Amino acid sequence: MTGAEALSARGRLARSAAFASISVAIVLVALKLWASARTGSVAMLGSLADSALDLVASLVTLLGVVYAAMPADRNHRFGHGKAEAIAAIVQVVLIALSAFALAVRSIQQWIEDAPVGEAPTGIGVSLVAIALTFALLAWQRYVLARTGSVAIRTDHVHYQADLLLNLAVIAALVLQTQIGWGKADAVFGLGIAAWLAYGAWGASQEAVDHLMDREWPEEKRRAFVERAATHPELSNLHDLRTRTAGNRDFAQFHVDLPGTMTVSEAHDIIDRVEADLLDAFPGTELLIHIDPQGHVDEPDNPLVETDEFEELEDDTP
Repeated sequence: MTGAEALSARGRLARSAAFASISVAIVLVALKLWASARTGSVAMLGSLADSALDLVASLVTLLGVVYAAMPADRNHRFGHGKAEAIAAIVQVVLIALSAFALAVRSIQQWIEDAPVGEAPTGIGVSLVAIALTFALLAWQRYVLARTGSVAIRTDHVHYQADLLLNLAVIAALVLQTQIGWGKADAVFGLGIAAWLAYGAWGASQEAVDHLMDREWPEEKRRAFVERAATHPELSNLHDLRTRTAGNRDFAQFHVDLPGTMTVSEAHDIIDRVEADLLDAFPGTELLIHIDPQGHVDEPDNPLVETDEFEELEDDTP
């Protein structure tokens, strides 16, 4: 499969996960709206608010993955991959707002000590929501394993939280209506709000890393250098820079080749290196710069001049 075909396949999988998320969210919003009206539970109301925001966030995710999958154009020569990170940030903002609104409503519920009713309705709806969420999470995990989509990953965080939210609703309804703990609904509502806020913070980190062009994880970066080191023609691989934008990776570096080598010979070597690296890291955009052996670009800058091959040898026990 070529790099373009791999990117296209990733785009289709990401879109399928986004559509599945939207479908589940629509069903859950309808069910929880009905259950919230019947029970008057603030925990159910919080779960409804979360599902409604999940629907909005899933729509944002769909827009993000569709736009991110668009090929590079005249104005976006590096592609549109960062659209996924932007979509993830929008989702984080929505989650944070939901957490704040739910906390306020839970405090009001605590003060007013309002009763809840029809616990079986709320429990039944929550069980249906749990079953649908499990199915969606399974599909999202499958898609994530093959795409690494940051927008789908953030959506996945939503629905992982939903499992706990629905369990919390069941616990709140049982404790308040069967055990008689009058503050249970408000307490669980506050707990759900805190969990949402925590999830928003965690989900924001990867999106920010993409927008800030953070380097690849150390294990992946090392694996890349190890693969390049299998080519004995290369020496002194330095100024390695890596980043990820949406579902696409970028890597650029300098290598030393003999100054007496012809342009054609050097070109053939780099072509072979590129083909091998793309076989190991499909969909990656590579930029390789050739230096004559012994050339130094920035002698006082270790980020530029550190030889990655030497670092491998130093780390080998």
